[in-house]
Amino acid sequence: MEELIPVNIVIADRTYRLKIEVSDEEMVRKTAGLINDKITEFKTDFAGKDMQDYVSMALLWFATEQSQSENLLVKWNDLALQLGGLEKQLDKALQENK
Repeated sequence: MEELIPVNIVIADRTYRLKIEVSDEEMVRKTAGLINDKITEFKTDFAGKDMQDYVSMALLWFATEQSQSENLLVKWNDLALQLGGLEKQLDKALQENK
């Protein structure tokens, strides 16, 4: 297990001190940047009462994106299995015709 390093992450104008693995730092910072970008986008596009409204909208967007990505991954995995089955059938047919 890697050693944990302390990092400060700012989300919605609040600083959070986290301890993460060195290998995760870039991903965590990019994710925080994406969340902040979405919050800014929602502040521009929608009327909200306070920052919590925008954070909630960003959270809903992020969770929906993750769910859609998982669904796409399942579809790709199913397609890969089907293609593997077709490949086996083709190999068998080619072997029989030799």
